[in-house]
Amino acid sequence: MEKLVSLAKRRGFVFQSSEIYGGLGSVWDYGPLGVELKKNIKERWWRSMVHERDDIEGLDAAILMHPKVWEASGHVAGFTDPLVDCRQCKNRFRADDPRLKGTPGTPDARCPVCGNKGTLTAPRQFNLMFKTFMGPVEESAAVVYLRPETAQGIYVNYLNVQQSSRQKVPFGIAQVGKAFRNEITPGNFTFRTREFEQMEMQFFVKPGEDGTWFEYWKAERMKWIQGLGIRPEKLRFHQHGKDELAHYAKDAYDIQYEFPFGWQEFEGIHNRTDFDLSRHQEYSGKKLEYLDPTTNEKFVPYVVETSAGADRTTLVALVDAYHEEEVEGETRVVLKLHPALAPLKAAVFPLVNKDGMPELARRIFDDLRRSLKVFYDDGGSIGRRYRRQDEAGTPYGVTIDGQSLQDQTVTVRDRDSLKQDRVGAAHLQAFLQERVHGRTA
Repeated sequence: MEKLVSLAKRRGFVFQSSEIYGGLGSVWDYGPLGVELKKNIKERWWRSMVHERDDIEGLDAAILMHPKVWEASGHVAGFTDPLVDCRQCKNRFRADDPRLKGTPGTPDARCPVCGNKGTLTAPRQFNLMFKTFMGPVEESAAVVYLRPETAQGIYVNYLNVQQSSRQKVPFGIAQVGKAFRNEITPGNFTFRTREFEQMEMQFFVKPGEDGTWFEYWKAERMKWIQGLGIRPEKLRFHQHGKDELAHYAKDAYDIQYEFPFGWQEFEGIHNRTDFDLSRHQEYSGKKLEYLDPTTNEKFVPYVVETSAGADRTTLVALVDAYHEEEVEGETRVVLKLHPALAPLKAAVFPLVNKDGMPELARRIFDDLRRSLKVFYDDGGSIGRRYRRQDEAGTPYGVTIDGQSLQDQTVTVRDRDSLKQDRVGAAHLQAFLQERVHGRTA
């Protein structure tokens, strides 16, 4: 992971937030390449969920919601972790942190950071939601929360969306948005952070049909992830045991990736039953039943949820793409990102900065960037420029040389195979579009 973190900063994927002030714990900023990679993943998810289907609608709910939403969802009372503090070094740990030795709150307990014995407090419950205040007065009546998940915004808008879009059950609502959790022990780069982005879809179904739809979405989500170019042998399902299931869940599976720090979840598929809609119906006093127009039957729908972390999925793509390999006696670092995900689709290089090559290269660059995210680089040897783009994950390098001036052809180098093709400049855009997106311009 150290090598990837170094590359992420060097090439402009991810920076430590507020770095010039010493940074803010487990909060990260996405640089020029990182924001493009994450955007490509979110857009691909949105296209597959909303644009390519007629049974899912989009939504962008507000981050701030009525406080009763979080009472109904159980987050105010139950969204807690047991917390242990060290009175000596002031570090904070989860009570189940494997680094803790002995029983917290007793003289034999040892702090894993400062090494002192007897300084760990007994566990106490710690709510993971960030609080803030709405309005000019900071009092209990003005408390609101930064949402710890995007799903509740979907549930409270379920009837609004269903009625305005004239959807019939089964149908889904998709949303991409920020969420916030005051994690006690964040870490592993961007894997566990306090501010993160979710890609969630809640699929509303008739009770009794939830099992079939649950299996359907399990298969669909794994297929989508493999479509990102992620190696199948690095992916697996993990079913939640009875001791892992959330109180609202009938069944739940994680999709896990084998990171350098072990198998970890980055997406979940959950059968949430009618828990959420029933609770909001109870707490709001508003009916959230669906009337089946065919049978005139009323029911509170069950929900099958697919919940993916945009940041974690981005990290999966980076980790899976990172390769070191020997090329002509030298170690080449390359990000073998799926071309559709790659932040830059191509880089344009004049072989030398004279003889009319820069002028032709600039014209080709200006033509390409109308439809593709491309980069222009004329600094250093051509080999060094190739290496820089390999580290950025750019799938194609376009070199303008002496022959280009004679016959208007260019050399296109493939990042992964290193194969070079001679392509007419007039056909270059279509050539790249087909390889990047599987279609012509």
